[in-house]
Amino acid sequence: MVHFYDKGLCFACRGCHYCCSTEPGFVFLNQGDVDAACAYLKLDEASFIASYCRKVPQGEGWYKISLIEKKNFDCIFLTKEGCGIYPARPLQCRTYPFWPSIMENQHSWEEETRYCPGVGKGTLRSGEEIRHLLKLQEENVPLLKRC
Repeated sequence: MVHFYDKGLCFACRGCHYCCSTEPGFVFLNQGDVDAACAYLKLDEASFIASYCRKVPQGEGWYKISLIEKKNFDCIFLTKEGCGIYPARPLQCRTYPFWPSIMENQHSWEEETRYCPGVGKGTLRSGEEIRHLLKLQEENVPLLKRC
């Protein structure tokens, strides 16, 4: 199958933090995300979840784990300097803007330029790299826990 990104797309983070702030949303965590953040913050899993996460109901007694947001919708880890857990940031954060919803088609990619000044600028990311990032997201499903 041919994709609009097969020849690559440019992206370079400009540090605007739009993807970390401004609008409400979810940063769903997989087990690797939780483990990395716990190691970085030197916390056990229960303490990390209690301090930095919320349970998002998924129906019939199940929930996913998402990072909480500040009142202004900034990520709980966003500081004036940037991400407070950058070396251990979640997969969802590491793969932006190469998310399935944005990579669905050329229009979605171009639409993202309205919000992120780094989309379409900077380093050329190969089609192979983009496919790899999409596959990582597909394979690393968020934690699903029972209430």
